[in-house]
Amino acid sequence: MAKTKEGTLIYWRNSSSVLAIFRLMPEEGSKFPGYQAGQYIALRRDDCRLTKKVVGGDGKVEYITILDDKGNPKRGAVTHSYSIASAPFETLEKGFLEFYVILEADEKDVPGRLTESMFRMSPEGDNKLVYFDKIAGEFTLEKRAAGFQNVVLVGTGTGLAPFVSMIKQLHFEACRGKSDGVKYTLLHTNRTYEELDYREELLAIEAAKKFDFVYVPSVSRPAPRDLSDAKLGKGRANNLLRHLFEMPLKEEQDLQEAGAAGKDISRLKAALDKTVRPVLPQQISRQELIRRMDPPKTVIITCGNPWSMEDIKYVAESNQMRFEKEDW
Repeated sequence: MAKTKEGTLIYWRNSSSVLAIFRLMPEEGSKFPGYQAGQYIALRRDDCRLTKKVVGGDGKVEYITILDDKGNPKRGAVTHSYSIASAPFETLEKGFLEFYVILEADEKDVPGRLTESMFRMSPEGDNKLVYFDKIAGEFTLEKRAAGFQNVVLVGTGTGLAPFVSMIKQLHFEACRGKSDGVKYTLLHTNRTYEELDYREELLAIEAAKKFDFVYVPSVSRPAPRDLSDAKLGKGRANNLLRHLFEMPLKEEQDLQEAGAAGKDISRLKAALDKTVRPVLPQQISRQELIRRMDPPKTVIITCGNPWSMEDIKYVAESNQMRFEKEDW
């Protein structure tokens, strides 16, 4: 097992109450291992709420907080791996690793064990975070996109992190004359405009035109401000893909299939009524995007919400395109 070291938090920014970007410097006298864009590293905090797995009579699994003799939650070490959002060149130049994280919560709104602890950190106060001195993973362009002329990246929520690393690294290399001639398209979806982290940086990379890159930002829960922004797409990432390929919305398909099977459709109809219809940003045409997705030459790579990733797989396979996703 890789040796653990203690890093120092030097930057923390919340884009919402549950989303944050932070930067970690390595242990004094150390450097982080070299890595490729898309890889991950294991992080640990030692004051996390501890839980135990309980299986109910109905087979439902729950994770119950372990209490001490005084009825207080027991605390201890919890480790989890996180994709790196910084690009390799940034770490070489500036030393830090950057991460994009969400304050997880279960169906009862109980915060995730590790992220609850992480969201208590601050550069000026509780600023220590343990990391394992090894960066690993095969979610890289070299492993997942080799041989394809069109690479479609679909990042939902904090699943954007590995793709930010990839795009920043591609831009850095292109500025130095290294280009692979591949067309890269990034579909980036979060709930609202404020939660579209890295949007300005990605727009700047697109505008620089150092390599073939198109950025498609979208919000799945548009606020009034978002609805009036013609440069902002609307709808979930999977439904945007379905729209491009003239497929019914996921909610429409579910409703049709349930109706044909004679099932109760009331819940599915309500879900469809609430669904935000996909709209592309005004500056990007459907025809342009379709030209960048010639099926035999295209791989769709996704990271983020498991439900969305499963439907994105369905869309890719329905259109004879290679599909890849980040698996944990």
